[in-house]
Amino acid sequence: MTGITVGYALCGSFCTFSKTIPQIKELIKRGAKVLPIMSETAYKTNTRFGKAEEFISEIERITEKKIIHTISDAEPIGPKKMCDLLIIAPCTGNTLSKLANGVTDTCVTMAAKSHLRIKRPVLLCIATNDGLGSSAQNIGRLLNAKNIFFVPFGQDDPEKKPNSLVADFTKISESAARALEYKQIQPLIKA
Repeated sequence: MTGITVGYALCGSFCTFSKTIPQIKELIKRGAKVLPIMSETAYKTNTRFGKAEEFISEIERITEKKIIHTISDAEPIGPKKMCDLLIIAPCTGNTLSKLANGVTDTCVTMAAKSHLRIKRPVLLCIATNDGLGSSAQNIGRLLNAKNIFFVPFGQDDPEKKPNSLVADFTKISESAARALEYKQIQPLIKA
């Protein structure tokens, strides 16, 4: 990862922030420069999983960069070739839907659109309670989309949440290395 710049975008699956922040550290440890991005919702919302200002402070401290959190600040990511790879972790069902249907109304979807327009890879690390429900069709569309790759995912609680899918956040670095080669890590579905 040495010499690679990774855009790292967080959406509002707040319960997975404790899984994704260590992966930012891991990418940096492997030599990547990380450009942090947060959806407007993730940037502003306090939840039972933590306060927004604490997540912002931690991410900015780790990356030594200010977080991109507006559409206008995300738009130059592609034209200025700011990233070699864009990772969206967590990628919510809402963001999956927007990406699959060409909706660009958040800084994360703008970052993805801008990055994809210069034909660079986007890696999705999904976390959605409806992955085997209404989000399944969007996952299917994106699995077939050019330059979009996935971190391996599976059901996180088949008994209590049978439609819920969550990626294996510990596979982000390995998946990123494959996505930089424009290849999908395998196996995609984790047991």
